[in-house]
Amino acid sequence: MKLKKLVALVTGASSGIGKATAERLATAGYKVYGTSRRGATPGQRSFEMLSLDVTSDESVAAAVNALLRSEGRVDLLVNNAGFSVAPAGAEESSIEQARAIFETNFFGIVRMTRAVVPHMRRQGAGRIINIGSVLGFLPAPYMALYAATKHAVEGYSESLDHELRTRGIRVSVIEPAYTKTHFDANLLEPDAQLDEYREARATVSRQLRAALETADEPGVVADVVLEAARAARPKLRYTAGGLATRLRLLRRFAPAGALDAGIRRNLRLDAPVASPHRASVLA
Repeated sequence: MKLKKLVALVTGASSGIGKATAERLATAGYKVYGTSRRGATPGQRSFEMLSLDVTSDESVAAAVNALLRSEGRVDLLVNNAGFSVAPAGAEESSIEQARAIFETNFFGIVRMTRAVVPHMRRQGAGRIINIGSVLGFLPAPYMALYAATKHAVEGYSESLDHELRTRGIRVSVIEPAYTKTHFDANLLEPDAQLDEYREARATVSRQLRAALETADEPGVVADVVLEAARAARPKLRYTAGGLATRLRLLRRFAPAGALDAGIRRNLRLDAPVASPHRASVLA
């Protein structure tokens, strides 16, 4: 009897990590459905595409139901859809912008998880893999909102794994560092820019662009997703790439003061910044 392929659903699969992951899973023998807000676009691919907006309950339900009508099951969910605000001070984003990034990066994962878990429970098996970030365990200055969403993903994933493992479902988080994707091209500009942060914002943006020039390819992350999906005893957390692994070790073993100084030195943050208030007092 011919065994049916395992069915995988990958959000944000139109480009970058999501596309590389969908292709890698398809090559490994999964029946893969990728998603994007635009749905299928022209071009050859090794996986199906569904239209899905992770910020919409109705869109999530429609896409998952369409997959289940076609396949009858879902064995693997990879939550990849997300975006970030360009480097900026935490106070440079409005509450509305903060809500928007959480709506996609965190509540999008919650929506997708709530949509597939009932079916995985009935199957008695399933895997959920959430694409996190090194910023989920090592926050960077001028990336506060993005880091906050990834911290939320870490906590949610760990709690969820405790809840579901006795039902045959395991949850893992993949933690990449810099990755060569269109992610940086789609960064939102902060919507409440302050002149006080202009120099630091520009400095961190330059450092980010330089880091992305030597970043890992998306396939590095896709390989780790496949490893986690296939593991007989999956780990809760997987770093993806050499830099991410080094940063995880530094976070665990390096003295806090030394790590703090290293982050600031790497981002060129310790140059003195002129204070208009101080200048007026000294004048």
